[in-house]
Amino acid sequence: MSLYRVTPDRFEQVPSTTFAAERLLERRDLQRLLRENIAVIDKDLLVIAEEFGNWQDSTRRIDLLCLSRDASLVVVEIKRTEDGGHMDLQAIRYAAMVSSLTLDRVIEAYAQSRTGDDRDLARREIAEFLQLGSDEPAELTGGVRIVLVSADFSVEVTTTVLWLNRQGLDLRCVRLRPYRSGNEVLVEATQIIPLPEAAEYEVKLREREREKRKTSGPGAGVFRRFWTTLIERAADRTQLFQGIQPSSTNTLAIPTEVEGIQFCLRVYEADARVLCLLRLKTDGDRKRAMVAALHARKEELNAETGCHLDWLAMESKQERRVRILIDGGWNVGEASWTELQDRMVDALIRLEAVMRNPISAFTS
Repeated sequence: MSLYRVTPDRFEQVPSTTFAAERLLERRDLQRLLRENIAVIDKDLLVIAEEFGNWQDSTRRIDLLCLSRDASLVVVEIKRTEDGGHMDLQAIRYAAMVSSLTLDRVIEAYAQSRTGDDRDLARREIAEFLQLGSDEPAELTGGVRIVLVSADFSVEVTTTVLWLNRQGLDLRCVRLRPYRSGNEVLVEATQIIPLPEAAEYEVKLREREREKRKTSGPGAGVFRRFWTTLIERAADRTQLFQGIQPSSTNTLAIPTEVEGIQFCLRVYEADARVLCLLRLKTDGDRKRAMVAALHARKEELNAETGCHLDWLAMESKQERRVRILIDGGWNVGEASWTELQDRMVDALIRLEAVMRNPISAFTS
């Protein structure tokens, strides 16, 4: 592709250049300029934070963390090189790291980065961006998109992106190509994957693939065997499963003595989750206060349990969730289920220990 200037007599080619030749750097220049005008790559993005990296045991930082108009998180990775380097692999790591972020954490990051730590203003600006009504609750979709921005991309990067998109991920490649015109540097921004006119079609293909995977997942018999084995293995470690019957779905529910509070174990294709669900239709104010008090001690509780407790405020469903995420799901194969089941039981024991006294306070 070339850029041309129209003159009365001919098309006059504008010479291309490189960001290196123009002494334009990734963070100081490209990242800063895109932060201030993200519409260059996508008009439906809101920049949440720059150099976002608030997680334990890692010094890695996302160039730009954004929110899309459909309430999905978006990782924007920027390179000034002609091949994109290994940005595809970096961005996948970052997407995994932010996949468990809650809306409250996103608002906190936006406030720290964009509104002088004013969280009320941050919440209003995010709600306005999402085009929500004043009484309409906001909620993240749980999905994470990736946008790769570079002067150009190697075949290795584009091949990887195309393959990952076929697996159901959402990656885009935006090429920023610089040109020199007299004393000015011009930049042409072009989305090359997926082609804009094919983007909607590719979304439909991914949705079709997801539906196909759902129908090809394990049946009721597989889940029943999984939960039967787990309950049997847990018998000599805890009394929590007494009277609990194996489920034929991916969820095993364990009720408590308090209405609207229960523990759940869930197993998915690639991960598992142990949760405490608090439904707010009954004693909603007390349950909110209980979770808020526990959340204020989150670092202490993480240390006590040896687990990272994840806190979710599901406003649209009128519930609060405290959960532990576990790597590995039913696709590890039945021969390897026992290790996963032991970790799920251990996580439940730890989570129940945290919630025991607060839950008991409801019955006293």
